[in-house]
Amino acid sequence: MTSEGKDAGIMLDPQLIQETGEVYRNPTEVQMSQIVLPCHANHCGELSVGQLLKWMDSTACLSAERHAGCSCVTASVDDIHFEHTIGVGQVVSIIAKVNRAFTSSMEVGILVTCEDLYSDRQWKVCHAFATFVSRRTESGKVQLKQVIPYTQMEQMEYSLAAERRRMRLIHAEIITDLLRECQEYDDAVPSEKTRVESVELVLPPHANHQVSTFGGQIMAWMENVATIAASRLCNAHPTLRTIDMFHFRGPSHIGDRLVLKAIVNNAFKHSMEVGVCAEAYQGGEPLRHINSAFMTFEVLDSDRKPRTLPHLRPEPVDGRRRYKEAVARKKIRLDRKYIISCKQTQVPLSVPWDPSNQMYLSYNNVSALKLMDTRNNWVLTSEKNKVRLYTLEENHMLCVKVEMYVSVPAEQVFHLLSDLRRRKEWDRHYESCEVINQADEDDTLYRVVTPSVSKGSKGKDFILLASRRKPCDSRDPYLIALRSVTLPNHPPTEDFSRGEVLCAGFTIWEESSSVTKFTYYNQATPGVLPYISTDVAGLSSSFYSTFSACSQFLEANKDSLSALPSSSF
Repeated sequence: MTSEGKDAGIMLDPQLIQETGEVYRNPTEVQMSQIVLPCHANHCGELSVGQLLKWMDSTACLSAERHAGCSCVTASVDDIHFEHTIGVGQVVSIIAKVNRAFTSSMEVGILVTCEDLYSDRQWKVCHAFATFVSRRTESGKVQLKQVIPYTQMEQMEYSLAAERRRMRLIHAEIITDLLRECQEYDDAVPSEKTRVESVELVLPPHANHQVSTFGGQIMAWMENVATIAASRLCNAHPTLRTIDMFHFRGPSHIGDRLVLKAIVNNAFKHSMEVGVCAEAYQGGEPLRHINSAFMTFEVLDSDRKPRTLPHLRPEPVDGRRRYKEAVARKKIRLDRKYIISCKQTQVPLSVPWDPSNQMYLSYNNVSALKLMDTRNNWVLTSEKNKVRLYTLEENHMLCVKVEMYVSVPAEQVFHLLSDLRRRKEWDRHYESCEVINQADEDDTLYRVVTPSVSKGSKGKDFILLASRRKPCDSRDPYLIALRSVTLPNHPPTEDFSRGEVLCAGFTIWEESSSVTKFTYYNQATPGVLPYISTDVAGLSSSFYSTFSACSQFLEANKDSLSALPSSSF
């Protein structure tokens, strides 16, 4: 049963009343509600993950097509972490809505919750992001219309969608940096024992309204063979915990034979990774690669705790490659779960940096700034010389926002503020600044030294990750995000107190070709608070003098060629 645009209860933004008096509902939103029947369940009486994936794909596809106005196909799905299982007799609610549209693709957010009808209790099962691509029509390639975010939550997801898209595009590049030699065990189970192969004939019930095989159906078949492979390693029924990000390489149609292959790539102490692929053919034609995925399983004991798994002995050559790649993917999973999935208040102030987690730290850095930028409950504390100081107190944490306009093109402002080494030219709190590591063209590691706040106290130093982003389109700002990281080769010293920055940075909006609005944010930590507390209390005007100096710096360097990206670092 699918209903489009119904009230989603706990899963939607707070209801907003429009000027017409009607309750606002996202125009792309689609909701599906299903009661779990025995035919949907596995051996444990719990909803099969394959069946859930089919429902999620169908709901998301309807949302994408509602926005595009034409047929759409699933291009990829980001990591899915299943927080809870769903039992027979419980109700599954799936909400999908388009977060952002790009040229011919769009990101669809999918939220799955479960309801127990007897206790009236509801809980979250998983949250996923899928990318859909519009299919060509007779008139040619479809140019998708832009999504117009209306609520604060929609604005936040719209903004973060661009950062998630960037992460998808470079995800595969970091695998090779994490490979290591595998360890041999005498009592290990040979991986060949776990190999599974199955063939499915694609019939009309397996296809969508475009006569292509449902992406969710393919995922369900893949989950089935992966579960069999996992059970062969442990001689027990496994539980699927996560599915890694994957991409559909091509379509499948009615009449295709789908060959599904699965094998356990590696077994860790309490989890195992299963690699599974789907290939298609018709008649005597060669196999076409449809999709590959990596699924993580656990085996639970009678107390629902993960059991210790046997070791795995990989096959030579390809098996050893898969074994080592599984280790790399596990590290990536842990980084993503630790850095990205945590709520902002749960992330430690300073996170260890290394090249393998650079992408995820950068994502977290930019996302935190974007979240702060979308808040709409800032309180104007004071205004002086066209510099506005706002504050926001939330979750026992003080956030500061400084806003002003300059007659300098936005791109020039972006390049001038991006290089923190020049900040001491206008900010007296920056005594010195040096580049530690140029991670890539968008991310730089700095060591910043600030003077002591009170007489007789030590100065502070900060190890900062600076992440720069140019706008994807006219409704995005330029961004410079800052947060503290930890580097083993730059430990704290006796000469300085090590300071921490949880979230800080600039958003830069182009108001016209010559006028720019730029905003500075800082989520005040104990190390930063002494520098701003007197301004917030109205006992000092150092903020105003600092940002007036910033304005003068930008005006004086509006035509400076040294601000151009080719010579920034």
